[in-house]
Amino acid sequence: MDSELARMREPRDSGIYTGTALSALQAAQSRALLPALQRCAGSHGLLVSAGSGQLPPALPLLSHWTQLLVRGPCYAGDIIAAIDEPLAFVDDAFDLIWLRHVLEVADDFSAVLHESVRVLAAGGTLVITGIHPISAWAPWYYWQERGARHGLHAPSRLARNLRRSGLRVTGMQRVGSAWPRRAAPVPASPYPLGGGYVLLAQKQGTLVTPLRLRTESLHLPANGRLSPSAQRKLTA
Repeated sequence: MDSELARMREPRDSGIYTGTALSALQAAQSRALLPALQRCAGSHGLLVSAGSGQLPPALPLLSHWTQLLVRGPCYAGDIIAAIDEPLAFVDDAFDLIWLRHVLEVADDFSAVLHESVRVLAAGGTLVITGIHPISAWAPWYYWQERGARHGLHAPSRLARNLRRSGLRVTGMQRVGSAWPRRAAPVPASPYPLGGGYVLLAQKQGTLVTPLRLRTESLHLPANGRLSPSAQRKLTA
């Protein structure tokens, strides 16, 4: 059990998400999203990233961020959990959720989407960013991540899934450079040949999602944001 917890605390980080090429692409995505994100208001945001060391944006109307790192079958960061289990947050906990290249590295991307919709508050915004599968970045990605079981997802397909879950898609565009080169110029967004995409959706109402019960019982923190099944990361 101890070895399993240790594995979940330190998932293997993918170097491409901290490398120069993808850092530039993620910067272009952040710039494209900034006007919309600055209008997001509320008390709590959730940033779920594929690479470590990625800070959430400083937004004037959002007071607190929770951060998670995904690699393969597990979450690390502010909580420690397996992806195929429900996130340890109450329903409608977050006013803004940003899945930053997460669906490319999660073993069960549908579980990530499902739980993101559940913990998103009514009226809240869900942001998904990633590498576009129909771009010059796709062969580069599959070469860098050769042997991985996961892959890229078309934003149009993700948008259909979100609509079926009761969300309203409010924006979808391609951004970033056309090629994964270190010194590639970054066109002004949107760019039809851009290697990345940004997708925004808004939750229209409270959805009732059946949850699997967990047997362990832990204390609920004073801030009331975590569910009783939460397992907080130990700090030194």
